[in-house]
Amino acid sequence: MHLVHGSYLQDWMSRPDDTNWRTAPESGGSSRTFADIGVHWCDLAEFTTGHRIRRLLATTSVVHPQRGGVTVETEDAAVLVFETDRGATGSVVASQVSPGRKNRLWLSVDSSDAAYVFDQELPDTLWIGGREENRVLHRGTTTQSAGAAPYSTVPPGHPQGYLDSFAAFVKDAYTAFTDETPDGLPTLDDGLRDAALTRAVLESSAKETWVEVTS
Repeated sequence: MHLVHGSYLQDWMSRPDDTNWRTAPESGGSSRTFADIGVHWCDLAEFTTGHRIRRLLATTSVVHPQRGGVTVETEDAAVLVFETDRGATGSVVASQVSPGRKNRLWLSVDSSDAAYVFDQELPDTLWIGGREENRVLHRGTTTQSAGAAPYSTVPPGHPQGYLDSFAAFVKDAYTAFTDETPDGLPTLDDGLRDAALTRAVLESSAKETWVEVTS
């Protein structure tokens, strides 16, 4: 794998009259868009690839400086380029001001032989790109891995998506109490990692320079 890239786009704050408690740092913290959704993209990218974001260059933007008569102090969008600890490069756009995008988490992992693309708004499929042909792998097919099979809880052709992920999380949490901890169950270290990434993004944007991610 040499390249990992994508975006996490939403539109619920795209208009100047859209407001939310997250816009105030004293309520939602010093970062809004990246801390709210950008970290989820980074967590997914790191978990699926096994790479860790080593350093990054980020810029953040406030599209609507005033919302409901209140000055906005947290970012509407963040754009990152980064390098990983295993030699890959990448980029991601996180936005809450992209009209028409309700919750589009999109991730592409590119290698010399193939590219693998996941789109959360089409959660039952994995797009696989190749030089000669492209394929779409559907959830529940015989080609899915043994690790993925337990999470395919309904027959193929029956949509499975966002809400089902919470049921899978609860199942994994109960399993961890009685058996081996399932791969990917979140821990406090994952929360600390998200905080470190957010801190690096804000620092990079403020200083306009590359920042090492320490955690």
